[in-house]
Amino acid sequence: MRDLGLVASSCGGLDVRFAAELARPAAERGWRPAITLTPTAHRWLESAGGLDELAACTDLPIRSVSRLPGEPRPHPDPSVFLFAPASANSVAKLALGIADNQALTVLGDVLGAPGITVVVAYQIQDTRKHHPAWQRHLDTLAGAGVTLHRLDVRRSWTEVLDLLPPAG
Repeated sequence: MRDLGLVASSCGGLDVRFAAELARPAAERGWRPAITLTPTAHRWLESAGGLDELAACTDLPIRSVSRLPGEPRPHPDPSVFLFAPASANSVAKLALGIADNQALTVLGDVLGAPGITVVVAYQIQDTRKHHPAWQRHLDTLAGAGVTLHRLDVRRSWTEVLDLLPPAG
């Protein structure tokens, strides 16, 4: 079983789709999800009662806050990361190097590192692509070797798992 850094931010559908269409299918494909959520994504899933379903997909703790000094590291160091769903806000912060939460810290620490695969599957409103900074953010991430994919609310999020290398 290979470790997968599975990171999510708050986007529509997170409460019903994240475990069912990403975490569980990733585990079924042989990945061991090391799940890190933005604080808002954690609150959404907690409010919707979705944390237990998510926890059933992994033997690792679900993270949303940093550990205290002296606490053991709760996750391994995966060589493959999937950030899905990624909000426009989180994509912008990642591209700019802003790591103001544990999820962005995890990704920011490996962005552009040799031998690390990062896939960012973002969910945005159609109007977002007209923002003057949006394409620069995508170009920055692509320049760091990130594979980018826009999620379509009409299709299963599971399709992004096909962008990852084989788990075995």
